[in-house]
Amino acid sequence: MPRKPKRKHPSSPARRDPSPGPYPSHASPSPAQCLAVRDALLAFHGFPEEFAPFRLLRLGRSPEDDNCDPPPPTLTPTVLDGLVTTLLSQNTTDAISRRAFASLKAAFPSWDQVVDEEGKRLEDAIRCGGLAATKAARIRAMLRGVRERRGKICLEYLRELSVDEVKRELSQFKGIGPKTVACVLMFYLQKDDFPVDTHVIRITKAMGWVPSTASREKAYIHLNNKIPDDLKFDLNCLFVTHGKLCQSCTKKVGAEKSEGPKSVCPLASYCCVGEKLQQ
Repeated sequence: MPRKPKRKHPSSPARRDPSPGPYPSHASPSPAQCLAVRDALLAFHGFPEEFAPFRLLRLGRSPEDDNCDPPPPTLTPTVLDGLVTTLLSQNTTDAISRRAFASLKAAFPSWDQVVDEEGKRLEDAIRCGGLAATKAARIRAMLRGVRERRGKICLEYLRELSVDEVKRELSQFKGIGPKTVACVLMFYLQKDDFPVDTHVIRITKAMGWVPSTASREKAYIHLNNKIPDDLKFDLNCLFVTHGKLCQSCTKKVGAEKSEGPKSVCPLASYCCVGEKLQQ
């Protein structure tokens, strides 16, 4: 008799930590839930253009070599460029942090110059991004630490390390917390990780994927344990985009309007403590 074909699962299992996580009795999200929500958001928004270059990198294609229309505005970023960009994005918008990074690079052609300069030129260069004194001190301390430990200011060696090893390497620097490390892992190292920002935690709490009392740190551990690796990147990008655009999901006054009808949210039927997504 011919063998029965094996039933295909919706997605591969998430990477599991040895510990059960902060909420061992909290079943959501299941792989099926994650797939359903990813597909619903993808159908509603399409894949966000701002994250498209990073998606190409995950597919092993360089954004500047791809025949994109329009072409990506920047070359493939180094890991260090990505980390500094992420540091500058703290407590401000992506557009403003990109402007601050461009100003920094224009003022300092090399990272060694940033470390060796003793005045306030670094603060002045990134002032448009806010919290200039704090961010300048953290950037300079991180760069100095990398140079002292590695002999040069370069983080490309992180590409050869595991997720846990990257976390240990980056978490030693002041001001580089779990969200910053997760963003570097996902966007600039093409690793399977799931950053938790304001949009992500608000939406996942509304859907019951994490308890309503969960802190961002505990939500990060729980979601990374539960969400399948092959869905983390798409889901994260879509949650962030949806949180910015959907009038039903955002609490920001003056948020951009979503392209769909105002009363329609693709997650509306899922935001009942996850009951609609149980499978």
